[in-house]
Amino acid sequence: MPQPAQSPLASDIAAALDWWRTAGVDAAYRDTAEPWLAEKEEPAPAGPAPRSAAAAPPPPAPARVGGDRAQWPQTLDTFADWWLNEGSLDEGGLSPRVAPRGPLGAELMIVVPMPEDADRETLLSGPQGRLLGAFAVAAGLSADQVYYAAALPRHETLPDWAGLRAGGMGDVLGHHVALARPKRVLVLGQNILPLIGHDPAQGAQNLRTFNHEGGAVPALFEAGPERLLGNGKLRARLWRRWLEWTDGQKWDDG
Repeated sequence: MPQPAQSPLASDIAAALDWWRTAGVDAAYRDTAEPWLAEKEEPAPAGPAPRSAAAAPPPPAPARVGGDRAQWPQTLDTFADWWLNEGSLDEGGLSPRVAPRGPLGAELMIVVPMPEDADRETLLSGPQGRLLGAFAVAAGLSADQVYYAAALPRHETLPDWAGLRAGGMGDVLGHHVALARPKRVLVLGQNILPLIGHDPAQGAQNLRTFNHEGGAVPALFEAGPERLLGNGKLRARLWRRWLEWTDGQKWDDG
């Protein structure tokens, strides 16, 4: 029997396959690998949608230094006992707390960052105190005309001044000045500046008042007593600025 005529399409396909075989290609290839051994994915079990992670709670506000402000002392006579015993004023330490000293309404209130390392019963009983006492004498001020105070109740090696400011130690200092009612304030120490809302990096040459609750008092701001002890130029600058600030006035016992 005569063979049926082969379709042109079949002839074309057969010719193409023969051409590839002649070229040595006998298998089909892909650019991407075929995952022959890939495991079959199981459908996810039905259930509630996963919850998004809860936002971390905000950090707690720092404890307020001094406790309840309504319970703060309202007279200078009661302030010293509170200063020595109020638990929230600091976190304790090896050195004892030391009370301020001096009269109400003093001609000058001198504020230092903290008691001296060796202070026990009397604030500024060491070399810093002797330096400031000599300064007061040179200024014509007697011992009963000067009120000595510290911004912190005890000597500390590395106080956290930023934390103290955030906790409200500056408010305690302002309350102290308000109770003492001095005619002038001499603030010695750049670390005290943040407590009263001033950036130490900006210096304090132009500051002229110490603002406290309900008022303000003329003030002079200078380097701390430990720096004054070791630097004659700083002592000379303090004296020069003092004379300019007071117009060279000297006080007598009356």
